[in-house]
Amino acid sequence: MCSDRSRTAMRPKPKKSLGQNFLQDHNIRRKIVEACDFSSSDTVIEIGPGQGAMTGLIAARVKRLIAVELDDILAASLEERYKDDPVVTIVHGDILSCDIEALAGRNFHGKLFVFGNIPYYITSPIIEHLFRFRSIITAVYLTVQKEFGKRIAASAGSDDYGSFSCFVQYFSKPKIEFIVKRTCFYPEPKVDSCFLSLAIRSKPPVDVADEELFFKIIRASFQKRRKQMRNSVKDVVPGEKMARALAACGINPKIRSEELDLSQFAAIVNAIVYEK
Repeated sequence: MCSDRSRTAMRPKPKKSLGQNFLQDHNIRRKIVEACDFSSSDTVIEIGPGQGAMTGLIAARVKRLIAVELDDILAASLEERYKDDPVVTIVHGDILSCDIEALAGRNFHGKLFVFGNIPYYITSPIIEHLFRFRSIITAVYLTVQKEFGKRIAASAGSDDYGSFSCFVQYFSKPKIEFIVKRTCFYPEPKVDSCFLSLAIRSKPPVDVADEELFFKIIRASFQKRRKQMRNSVKDVVPGEKMARALAACGINPKIRSEELDLSQFAAIVNAIVYEK
């Protein structure tokens, strides 16, 4: 299910190489758990339980908790602590190499949630990985860098809005639940965090004739976000063809990608695909 890591000698300090910042504030821990829609029949996969500050709080509320820890020493410590706990299973491995469906169980039924205080540098890859298993995940709860959370939840027309905003909002409903100050962590990071919920959509909010083309156009347009659409995506769709699609949708030909919401991107793609 996951790649294993060999165990090493005890290290007393958090590992900067793994982006470890441990949540120390008891009130914030309780606030986070209260914000999660967990029940006694649910299964939760916890990413990076670290010292287990949240593990016990979550385990008290759910049917099953699977905690995936990459750090050798922390994984061994958690395994010892929870070896006789029927609710908690510790998996020593990397979440990015984990088959989420296999972790939950091939015949899994019920609600599956993913929870984690994840390193800033690997937030995007983790979300992308989890979305591959969105058919069995109900929601994802993450503590992330505040600016990153703002990007994910941003609306069209804002400076924070980008291609990753579109990607996440296509597959989920993101919401910043609350801000978590940097002083709540040890070691203290340089920036504040936020607690973010991603409610997985049962189906995307827009109908797209060609999903691959949809994301290609979005990515290309935001790489040159200050250019007009027909020019920013010309490596994906010829300028004249894009101009016709914009006209068919009644969209200003001078519009820029940052001004387009998901429904408009979808309309453009559908106009291209169905052009007569």
